[in-house]
Amino acid sequence: MTENPHLTLAEVEAVARAAHQGQTDKAGRPYAEHLAAVADGVRARGGDEEQIAAAWLHDAVEDDALSEQWLHEATLSRRTKDMVRAVTKRAGEPPEAYAARILATPGALLVKEADLAHNADPARLARLDEPTRTRLTEKYARMRTLLGLPDDRPYD
Repeated sequence: MTENPHLTLAEVEAVARAAHQGQTDKAGRPYAEHLAAVADGVRARGGDEEQIAAAWLHDAVEDDALSEQWLHEATLSRRTKDMVRAVTKRAGEPPEAYAARILATPGALLVKEADLAHNADPARLARLDEPTRTRLTEKYARMRTLLGLPDDRPYD
C-alpha cells in the first residue's frame, strides 16, 4: 500500500484557516475568505492541486501566520513550497525583484494572478476608504504590469 506523503488539499485548507484564525483583511472581513477566493481563482483558471495548495498558503509566511521553518518541514511538494516562497513578499524588497521571482518560479504566476484579481475586486475595494482604495488600485495595477498580466482581466 502506497501512502501519499503530502498534505491533501483539505488538510492544507484546514492548516491555512487555523493559521489565519482571528485575522481580518483591510475591510474587516475574516482573512480566510480571501484565501478561499484565491484558491477558487486558481482552480477556475485551470490551476493544479499544487497551485491550489500554494494559494491557500500564499500569505501564511508573509503574515507570520506560519513560519518559514514550518514551510520547510511541511509535507508539501517542493513545487508548492517554491510557489509559496515566490509569492511571499520580503521586507524592503523592490516590486521589480518580487515580480521577477514570481515569473521565475513555475506555477507561481497563476497564484499571484488569482491573488491580485481578488485584491482588486471592485466590490472588495468599495469597502475601503477612498485614499486606501486609490493607493491599492494603483499598487495592484503596477504589479499586474510588472508581471505582464492584462489590465482588463475579469474579476472573480
